Amino acid sequence: MTFGGLPTRFEPAGASRGLAVVAPGRAYPPSAPLLAFTTRALLQHDLTVRELWWDSTTRGDEDAEEWVRRHVAAALAEEDADRVLVIGKSLGTRAASYAAERGLDAIWLTPLLVDPVVAEGIAANPGRQLLVGGLEDELWDASVARELADAGCEVLEVPDADHAMATPDAVRTAEIHLEVARAVDAFLSRDLSQT
Repeated sequence: MTFGGLPTRFEPAGASRGLAVVAPGRAYPPSAPLLAFTTRALLQHDLTVRELWWDSTTRGDEDAEEWVRRHVAAALAEEDADRVLVIGKSLGTRAASYAAERGLDAIWLTPLLVDPVVAEGIAANPGRQLLVGGLEDELWDASVARELADAGCEVLEVPDADHAMATPDAVRTAEIHLEVARAVDAFLSRDLSQT
């Protein structure tokens, strides 16, 4: 499977233990740092990775949540997996209600916690979830994140990170991305030890 000549499906070196679907942001493709490092971690933990590449400007009048749900559902319809993990970045976190309805484990990078639909979708999900966000991100709501943490979600909150999990300082941004990669790796390590 390819998108513009780029591969969109990756197999781990060992036997696959499940499928991870990566839903990117509006202007944050799967090749951008947070998702690229996450894909590496997923492969390292023996998960097949299916990246979604999209042009959100083609959405037209369709509701953003329905548009994202349709893309995630179409990707899963093309795959045969007993175990599924959903990874969403920003716009991709609008798949939260879809994941909740199916009880799918999820990693939400910079989830749109100011949107009640996204926050409620995360809250309703019985699956394991990791939320990653920064206090400098206007789309991250720290009080909602605390409520979700109290309800069982794992949360990594970085005080100086913006919506790209970045700062104006290149070295600090790299440090933040390392912190996120470690959180994702730890989440996946705990998940695989429970299966």
